[in-house]
Amino acid sequence: MPQSGPAPAVKRLWCIEKTSTLLWPCYMTWLCPNWGLALRTSARRGQPPAPLDRIHPMAFSDQEEKGLRGFQELLGTSPALAAGYMEGVHAADCAEWLRVTQPEDAWRVFLELTVEDQADVLEHAEDDLRRTLIARMSAGDLRHVVEELPSDEAVDLLAEADEHLAEDVLAAIPAETAQELRELAVYEPDTAGGLMATEFVTVGPTEHIGDAVKAIRKQGEDAEEELAVFVVNDEGQPLGFLADRVLLSQPIHTPVEEAMVVPVTIDVLADQEDVGRLVEKYGLISLGVVDSAGLLIGVISAEDATEARAEEAEEDLLRLVGASPDSLHGRPSVAHQVRSRLPLMGITVLSGLLSAKILRMFLGDAEGGAGPSDILRYLPLIMGLAGNVGVQSSTVLVRAMALGELEGARQRSMLRSETSVGLAMGVICGFVITLVVTWLEPGQLGLVVGLATLISIAFSAILGTSVPVACQKFGIDPAIVAGPFLICLSDIAGSVMFVLVAKGLLDL
Repeated sequence: MPQSGPAPAVKRLWCIEKTSTLLWPCYMTWLCPNWGLALRTSARRGQPPAPLDRIHPMAFSDQEEKGLRGFQELLGTSPALAAGYMEGVHAADCAEWLRVTQPEDAWRVFLELTVEDQADVLEHAEDDLRRTLIARMSAGDLRHVVEELPSDEAVDLLAEADEHLAEDVLAAIPAETAQELRELAVYEPDTAGGLMATEFVTVGPTEHIGDAVKAIRKQGEDAEEELAVFVVNDEGQPLGFLADRVLLSQPIHTPVEEAMVVPVTIDVLADQEDVGRLVEKYGLISLGVVDSAGLLIGVISAEDATEARAEEAEEDLLRLVGASPDSLHGRPSVAHQVRSRLPLMGITVLSGLLSAKILRMFLGDAEGGAGPSDILRYLPLIMGLAGNVGVQSSTVLVRAMALGELEGARQRSMLRSETSVGLAMGVICGFVITLVVTWLEPGQLGLVVGLATLISIAFSAILGTSVPVACQKFGIDPAIVAGPFLICLSDIAGSVMFVLVAKGLLDL
C-alpha cells in the first residue's frame, strides 16, 4: 500500500482557511502565525492537492466516490473481496473507506489485510477509527503492526491502546525497541520529542558520498522516508546535513564535508509550533532533534511537522469560538462539549448582565412593573448568547465538511450531538439567568429572560447545524455564507423570540 507526502496535512490546512471565514477579523489577527501558514498554503494551490503516489492515488473528486462505491459493493459480497479491492489503493483512502463503514464490517475487512497494509491503514486513520480497530486487536496482532511502523507512529498507536494491552506488546517486542518506545512516550505529544522518530541515517565527516549511499541502504530500511542523511561526529553531535538531491548529484568520491550543509536542529522539549515554523521557514525535508548535550537523538519529517502545525491551528480556531479541540480526535460526549463551551458562555452572560446594568442607568426603571425599556436592556444578552452558540456549531460543522467527515450516519450523529449540546447549554444558561435576573429585578422579568435564553440558544444551535448543511446541499460554499448569514439570522431570531416570550408572559 503506497505512502504519500504531506497531502493529508495540506488538506487540513485548507479546511482551516474554509472554517476561519466564520470568525471575526480580530480573531484572525490573534491567530496570525498559524493562519498565515494556512492562507499561504491554500493560496499557492487553490485547493487541497491530490497526494503524490507511486501507484494511483484517489483524487478529491468523483474518482474518490467511485472508489468508495466499488468498495462498498464488494463488501456486501465478501470482506475478503473488499480487502483485495484495496490492494494498490492509497492507505489514506483505505482508512477513509473503513471510517465510513460500520465498525463490525470495517473490522472484518481489516482482518483480511496483510500486516503491512494494516500498519499503513492505522497510520493514516482518524483517531476514532484507530481506537475502534485497536480495541479489537490482540497483543500478538498489535505487536506485528507496531514492528512495521516508525517509532513515532508506534508510540502514538500504543497511546491509543489499553494500558495493559500496550504493556503486553512492549513485553513481546525486542527489548531495545521497547526501550526506545518507552523513552519516546515520556515526551509530551505537542513537543519536538513527541513528534520525532528515532530511526535515521548518519555518516561521519571523513566519509564520502558513496559511503552515505551505502549507509542509506544499510540503515535506511527502518528510517522514515525522505529524511536524507545527517553528518555527526564521534559523540553523536550533528555537524552537517546531506539532502537527497546532493546524494544523487555529487560524485561518489566527493568528501561528505564538502557536500554537506549546516544542519537545522531543535531542542527535544521545544513546542511543536516552533517545529513547524522552522520547517516552513527553511523548507526542510527533515529537522534534527537534539538533547541538552547537543546529541542528535531523533528527526522530524516535514510531513509530521506540517501536520502538527495544522492541528495546532485547528485547535486555535476551535478555541476561539469556545468549541472543544477534542473534536479533532473523534466525537467527544455531549457532556464534555458542554463543559468545554460553558466558559465562553459564562463570559457572555456576565457581559450581558453588565450591559443591562449600564442601560438601566440611562433608560431608568419602568413604572408599574416591567416595561419595554426593561426588555430592551436584556436584548444584548440574548443576542450574544444565541450568536455564540450558532457560531460554535457552524464552525464545527464547516470544519467537518472541509475534511469530508460528514458522510451518512456520521452526519446525522454530529447534527444530533450539536443540537443536544445547544439544548443543554440553553437549559443551564437559562436557569442561571433566571435566578440572577429574578434576584436583580422585580416581577416575572427573570423568568422571561431565562426562558427566552433557553429557546434562543436551542434554536441557534439548530441554525448552526442546518444552515451549513443547507448551503452544501444547494452547492453554496458554507464557509462563505454560513458565518455572516448565521450571525444575522441568530440575532433576528433571538430578538423575535425574546419579544414574543415577554409579550406572552408580561402582557405588554
